[in-house]
Amino acid sequence: MDSRVQHFFEQIKGVKICIIGIGVSHSDLISRLAEYGAKVTACDKRSREELGEALCNNFEAQGIELRLGPGYLDSIDAEIVLRTPGMKFYQPVFDELRRNGVVVTSEMELFFDLCPCKTIAVTGSDGKTTTTTLIAEILKEAGRRVHIGGNIGRPLMPLIRDIRENDFAVVELSSFQLISMRQSPDIAVITNITPNHLDIHKDMQEYVDAKKNIFLHQGAFSRTVLGVDNELAASFENETRGQTFSFSVKHPVRTGAYLGEDGIIYLSVNGKPQKIMHASEIKLPGMHNVENYLAAICAVWGYADAEAIYNVAVEFGGVEHRIELVRERNGVKWYNDSIATTPTRTIAGLDSFAQKLILIAGGYDKKIPFEPLAPKLMEKVKVLILTGTTADKIEQAVKAYSGYDASQLKILRAKDLPDAVQLADGQAKDGDIVSLSPACASFDAYPNFESRGQHFKELVRALS
Repeated sequence: MDSRVQHFFEQIKGVKICIIGIGVSHSDLISRLAEYGAKVTACDKRSREELGEALCNNFEAQGIELRLGPGYLDSIDAEIVLRTPGMKFYQPVFDELRRNGVVVTSEMELFFDLCPCKTIAVTGSDGKTTTTTLIAEILKEAGRRVHIGGNIGRPLMPLIRDIRENDFAVVELSSFQLISMRQSPDIAVITNITPNHLDIHKDMQEYVDAKKNIFLHQGAFSRTVLGVDNELAASFENETRGQTFSFSVKHPVRTGAYLGEDGIIYLSVNGKPQKIMHASEIKLPGMHNVENYLAAICAVWGYADAEAIYNVAVEFGGVEHRIELVRERNGVKWYNDSIATTPTRTIAGLDSFAQKLILIAGGYDKKIPFEPLAPKLMEKVKVLILTGTTADKIEQAVKAYSGYDASQLKILRAKDLPDAVQLADGQAKDGDIVSLSPACASFDAYPNFESRGQHFKELVRALS
């Protein structure tokens, strides 16, 4: 065990630690902190019944105090508070705790403070999960020991005792995690920045500022990777501290990875390009996945060879819920793209196909405008099936578009996802493609996009 990690666990014995949110990212950590002698209180807005009696009994058997339901944030008595990423950082309860000398942090911040190995972190509005996974897979292919976490994989702080100096921690970070971080990874990747989560952030500037924390605290020997086809991400170049790599599918870059006019992916260092592979050899479909590969190449260069990069490109079949082929039935292909929780992600998904689709869209309202989606819907969709709380807003945006033609784009309404699948099945003919690519979060009907995608797959597989 690294000496800093050992010292931390020795120091927390008898310390009052309050963990807010009993979810995936905290359950193991709650037990681990109690195991090392901390006086742990776990708080959650859900009731005992909602959390489950077995889970609550297990925690209490370990000496962990539970504060559940209404008032779970009242009169917190702790020296250290770990907030769940989904909670707004700027709120009175945390301000008061900080004024009283309480350390307010998070599982991910704590991990970055103590991690003994090289860290690679990925953020962005779209593409971060696939890019994070690609980086991890390439490093594994190159023979590296990799720990993947953050928004994907397992929470990393409970594993920190087993992480070695020569390992790699590859982490996906959301704006909710980054907003309070004051330590940046060794290698920071920003895929792109487009409007997102404006239902949680007070404005777009707060969202952008949160994303920038992934590189603002780097040192001279760090690396920042920027997707320069995105205007906001490209604008960060003058603020980076160490080595800067760029990636582009539109033009060559001096240092970084780019797609040439000949369809070849190049890696250039100081203006000296070398061929990596032809983009057509990438197994994952779509230009957005070429971008994801370019980002991953920039992140791993110097730690993995070209052979490892090539092997993953031709073999890796993708991450669940990301343009995932569910089944082909009666000549109709059904795809699950539930990860598409923003209009830009849906646009990227539509561009992965050469024909017009039947699209199922709509869901929870994150206060993101849908007007930019309308032209792509007219271009790439022949039947649009809308459901969820945003159905009206999407339909209004489409019909307000100057190029809208009702004879070219049929719009149908579904009461829920099962109804949408039935409507799509009734519209589809041999050779058609149906895709669930909602352009919205799932919270109006499902706890997360994974649950929505899983239900969609079950519905599609159940079609007779």
